[in-house]
Amino acid sequence: MRSVFLGLFRFSVPCLLLGLLCFALSLTPSLIPRGPLVQGILGGVVTAVGYLIGKAIGLLWWAADMPVLKGKAALGGKLLFSAAVVAALVWTMTYSLEWQNELRGKMGMEAADAQHILQIVGAATLTFFAAYILGALVAALFRWVRSKFYHIMPARRANVLGVITVVLVLFVVSRDEIFDRLVMSLDESYEAAQMLFEVAPALPPKATQAGSAASLVDWATMGQPGRDFVLNGPDARAISAFSGKPALDPIRVYVGRANGETPTERAELALAELKRLGAFDRKVLVVTSPTGTGWMDPGSHDPVEYMHDGDIATVSVQYSFLQSPLALILETRTGLDQASALLNVVHEYWKTLPRDDRPRLYVHGLSLGAWSSMYATNIFRLVNDPIDGAFWAGPPFPSQFWYSIQNMREPGSPWVLPTIEDGSVVRYASHFADASRARAPWGNLRIVFLQYSSDPIVFYDPFSVWRAPPWMNDPPAEDVSKHLVFIPFVTQFQLALDMALAFGAPAGHGHSYFAEDYIAPWAEVTAPEGWTSEDTQRLQEHCNLGVKLGCRN
Repeated sequence: MRSVFLGLFRFSVPCLLLGLLCFALSLTPSLIPRGPLVQGILGGVVTAVGYLIGKAIGLLWWAADMPVLKGKAALGGKLLFSAAVVAALVWTMTYSLEWQNELRGKMGMEAADAQHILQIVGAATLTFFAAYILGALVAALFRWVRSKFYHIMPARRANVLGVITVVLVLFVVSRDEIFDRLVMSLDESYEAAQMLFEVAPALPPKATQAGSAASLVDWATMGQPGRDFVLNGPDARAISAFSGKPALDPIRVYVGRANGETPTERAELALAELKRLGAFDRKVLVVTSPTGTGWMDPGSHDPVEYMHDGDIATVSVQYSFLQSPLALILETRTGLDQASALLNVVHEYWKTLPRDDRPRLYVHGLSLGAWSSMYATNIFRLVNDPIDGAFWAGPPFPSQFWYSIQNMREPGSPWVLPTIEDGSVVRYASHFADASRARAPWGNLRIVFLQYSSDPIVFYDPFSVWRAPPWMNDPPAEDVSKHLVFIPFVTQFQLALDMALAFGAPAGHGHSYFAEDYIAPWAEVTAPEGWTSEDTQRLQEHCNLGVKLGCRN
């Protein structure tokens, strides 16, 4: 047992040097600016992983009975490697503040404090030693299990079975004791949030609103995201005040996750409510998929209602109570199934209506909602009697539809803002482009992707462990650091951390999409009657009055 505990303190200096090299490289910039605490945690993690890789290489080298340098050759090699690591540390620590402030400047953020490097080193040190102790405990567990096997079997067999046993123990513990408890905690917290349905605000006063006394959708079980969506959009008065023309109250239909047992049941309820409210008599009908929690971005939906003088209906169905990253991991199929059910039900009914007496039909989604909406928009929605268009913002990198379109880009066009053929069917928008320019005018079907060049949710690449993502081979975009370079293994960790930070980026960058950048793409997709570029600018100014919270009453 004494040898087991002594194993906790077997420290390898060469492995630490490899870890410090990884730490130095982690200081290079990526897509999202990093504060000192976050950078320190990232540095500590990659240091620990680098240390572990060094241990693994040493073990394989020993197992393969490879030659080992001795004497002066070994000393010279250690000194040379140490000098290279120190040089890398000095270089990256010297320029890390400059790199971060360059990126922060591109996003309109205040410069970081010059003292940040001390905070980074402190956080990295604590993170590394926490990871080291955890790894040492796992190694000690292996040695203890192996020592027990030594009494009943040969050494080689004991080594193999020891590894298998420890892996199984860690898997069961992490799955049953950690992962399951985490999921249960999340479920309970969101279930508690749903209890707030019992104290929901008063019913909408108008019979023409979803959730009212006349509605088919129960207000109490609609959920907070749905109630916010139904209550807070612009009405006819606000729209008319902006346009100077007569306007209608937009129709908004929202069905909560608790309003039905199955995706089809909820979709059928949404269709029935659309019929009740006369949504198919409007000029425009938008079928949208919300984010994981069911949130509907007002910065997207309010502007398009202004554009069409309120002669528009929007319908959405909630599929989860979890935040989008958790919904993506824990409820992958839920959003896809719900979006498919809703679009199928609405599209099938819409097709039965006379072509000259039905609304123009569009699909929309943001983030995880964009992924599920794209999944629902299969070939049957795009041929024969197709929808009129689609507008997807912040499409997550796993989206196959998006990825296949990306790979159709014209040679020489950037990955973050590609040109697809002549632009008559598919165009791209960003914080710096509005999808208005193309070699050919729009055809009958209009599709626009809004994606920020600094959005890691869109541009994360799981293969960046060993190769650069496609966008790294292009010149840097306007809000991407010119110092960003691909580093095997390190870039993967940087982009993974960027995804976690992307939601907190300044508006117009990362995964923080806002009203101003939705407006021009909505105009391109839905072609409002008589709409001009001056109208777009005027609506952008109007929407920005509310501290960029979207167009409110």
